[in-house]
Amino acid sequence: MPGIVIVGAQWGDEGKGKIVDLLAEHAEMVMRFQGGNNAGHTIIRDGTKWAFHLIPSGILSPGILCAIGNGVVIDPKVLTGELDGLRARGIDVSGLRVSANAHVIMPYHMLLDHAGEVSLGKLQIGTTRRGIGPAYADKASRLGIRVQDLLDEKILKKKIVAAMEPKRLSLRPFAKSPELDLQRMTEDYVTYGHRIEQYIADTARLCWDVLDRDGTVVFEGAQATLLDIDHGTYPFVTSSNPVAGAACTGAGVGPKDISEVWGVAKAYATRVGAGPFPTEMDDELGDQLREAGGEYGTTTGRARRVGWIDLVGLRYAARINALDYLAITKLDVLSGLGELNVCTRYRGPGEATFDTYPYHQTVMHSASGEYERVPGWDEDISDVRDIADLPQAARDYLAFIADFVGVPVGMVGVGPGSDQIAWTDEGRASIAARTAAVA
Repeated sequence: MPGIVIVGAQWGDEGKGKIVDLLAEHAEMVMRFQGGNNAGHTIIRDGTKWAFHLIPSGILSPGILCAIGNGVVIDPKVLTGELDGLRARGIDVSGLRVSANAHVIMPYHMLLDHAGEVSLGKLQIGTTRRGIGPAYADKASRLGIRVQDLLDEKILKKKIVAAMEPKRLSLRPFAKSPELDLQRMTEDYVTYGHRIEQYIADTARLCWDVLDRDGTVVFEGAQATLLDIDHGTYPFVTSSNPVAGAACTGAGVGPKDISEVWGVAKAYATRVGAGPFPTEMDDELGDQLREAGGEYGTTTGRARRVGWIDLVGLRYAARINALDYLAITKLDVLSGLGELNVCTRYRGPGEATFDTYPYHQTVMHSASGEYERVPGWDEDISDVRDIADLPQAARDYLAFIADFVGVPVGMVGVGPGSDQIAWTDEGRASIAARTAAVA
């Protein structure tokens, strides 16, 4: 039962969509297992850019199932918009399936998200204000609206009333907002239900069927490990669990269904929103790196904070996820920067040093990186397709990462295109085995 999980190993935006798109060619199914449209996965195929927010990144590969699992929170307006956009560009979306148990983002969730961020002032978390957190909060409070509820108007209306009742005081500033009108809201969301009804399914069972016939399922995560609500830099985190273990709960499979976990990390580091970032580069070189890497959010357009690669955090992510392989993206962005810094420990309050990821937020929020300097390279590596053909300094850089983290590198991104991948022998062997399994 070959299930492979793709997770972000940093603070998100590592290029997971590109890796999922690549592996989808050797799979029967891609299952998104958490998050919402606060995520943005960008794929560039044959010079054409595709941006996904809810639909799994495997949708560009014909003939495979692409499922949105029960662990995802769905804004149906965004979902139907993505479907319309893909159809308009000639993409077959008949393979999409949406879990009937996935929870729905409602208008009041977005209003509460926005108001909550504003009220925090300087303590803002930096959410995308798309209602993700409030939707997950309602799920935990057993007040959530699920996709299947959109198919029954009476049940939907009752559940909306029940969900809004404890929010009455918080929603008072929006009392005259037309989008909170009960009848209008019910009608709008029933309409969304009809539009996506053909895709609604028991996605867990579909996944079991593929696994039971030894087909490959790629489980696609959003955000990343250091934004995990339990294991990340709380409270500056997302509202779900973007770690490998969440693939089981968010897709409806058991731990034994997972045979391999790939962690995706940039050759440097980025972060969006507030929160600790020990290796942040707040200087001219950081600006240069941001422009060279195109570090602006797919979902929000916000400029990303940039920094040197953080191997303390990456080693922590490797252990949390039990990574089998690393996929290092955007190695090409480092070409021509000269000597490179690699963070191998943190310095905290009182000049204390930390070789492992601090569990205490007071330490983490004031930590700064301590670095080892390694040689850089000037060569253009965008046409390299085998790691052995990279400049020696680039190979040494990757070896340093793999040795420190304790996880082999399986593939390396050397440009934005989906074909701009340099493989290692280990990574190529893993994909070859999956190709044989599909055949």
